[in-house]
Amino acid sequence: MKVDKVLLAEPRGFCAGVEMAIKALAWMVRAFDERVYCYHEIVHNKVVVERFEAMGVVFVDDISQVPRGAPLMLSAHGSAPDVIEAANAVGGYTVDAVCPLVTKVHHEVRTRAAKGYQIVYVGHAGHEEAEGTIAVAPDSVHRVEHPDDLEAIGDLGDDVAILAQTTLSHRDWEGVVDAATERWPDLWSAGRSDLCFATTNRQGALLDLLDDCDAVVVIGSTNSSNTRALVKLAEEAGCERVVWINRAADLPDDLTGTVGVTAGASAPEEVVEAVVTALAPAKGVTTVRHTDEDEYFPPPRNLREMLSAVRGFAGLGYGAPPPTTHLDDRAIDASAALEALALRGSGN
Repeated sequence: MKVDKVLLAEPRGFCAGVEMAIKALAWMVRAFDERVYCYHEIVHNKVVVERFEAMGVVFVDDISQVPRGAPLMLSAHGSAPDVIEAANAVGGYTVDAVCPLVTKVHHEVRTRAAKGYQIVYVGHAGHEEAEGTIAVAPDSVHRVEHPDDLEAIGDLGDDVAILAQTTLSHRDWEGVVDAATERWPDLWSAGRSDLCFATTNRQGALLDLLDDCDAVVVIGSTNSSNTRALVKLAEEAGCERVVWINRAADLPDDLTGTVGVTAGASAPEEVVEAVVTALAPAKGVTTVRHTDEDEYFPPPRNLREMLSAVRGFAGLGYGAPPPTTHLDDRAIDASAALEALALRGSGN
């Protein structure tokens, strides 16, 4: 491999929702001696999931697989109302790590349905976020992926709304919106876009560097919707070669010239660093900055309260310093939390 230069997209990798979910599960692993369960993959990334599995976390696709009384976390993608109810009934301590942006869409579905609207929902078949969202009001939601899918939807009346899976690309969303607006001129849509700002920012950063690349490496797992959108964007923009990998070991050995590197919103920075090291660009690395991100989502409230209580008990006696008044979660990033788990698992 003779790579001259690497153009590194910024922003890339973990978004605020992923940061929150990973740190929340890491706190759970540290707080409980017993095995922690998680409904669905905490985020769609194999490296992250494998790291937690090595720490004893069990990922399940059905709440019935969770032993009664076990600590349980619900994934960042959002869960159906009946799943949340079942989780609260069986879990000894249940934390919902749903991304706040997904919660916003759930609220919009619930509100529109209650007002009698029929909802056109743009989302991928089988994706956990889409399934959880549709389940909020299944009789009122009609899922589509492409403009042509609208033809299969019958008469919805006059009150029609359109909502979206948060990790869609703008291109996918806009095509359906244009077609839906033509069919339903009074179509309701949210005043603030449902599309995740982080997904949009990562797509913008990729576009900023594409024209200067001989190839682009996109890091992320195949079940990651926002990573798939990055790959599709690069291909549609005419990039000569797009390489989609999960980790550095997956890199082909024939990349040359200038290589762009980006990562989906659930891909760890440690993988990005390993990929850049493996590419070994002769002329170094240039960061192409599209925008700055400073969004922060705190851990779920009940987890914050539990951790504060645990720290309070830990600070009683034994010469320990008094606990701080709040959990300084923002000072810790998810990549550091993952690395700490790896060290803990290795016994170092």
